[in-house]
Amino acid sequence: MAARPGSSVALGGRRVSRLAAFGLFWWDFVVGDDWMVAAGIALSIAASALIAHAGFPAWWALPVLVAAVLAGSIRRAIRAGG
Repeated sequence: MAARPGSSVALGGRRVSRLAAFGLFWWDFVVGDDWMVAAGIALSIAASALIAHAGFPAWWALPVLVAAVLAGSIRRAIRAGG
């Protein structure tokens, strides 16, 4: 099955489909330079959902957990000297 003209784009010196380029864009946008922050935020959302599912008020969890992830990221950046 031949690709239609214009159905792929050049990305980093290689040709990928538009769907793959779209997925790579979102991966880079969400994960960016620090995959640990993205993972921490995902875990924070999951923890907040679990707290709410257990029947407890969860309005406070996400801001507190995101602040903790941010503090950890800043601490790592200071230790790394960057």
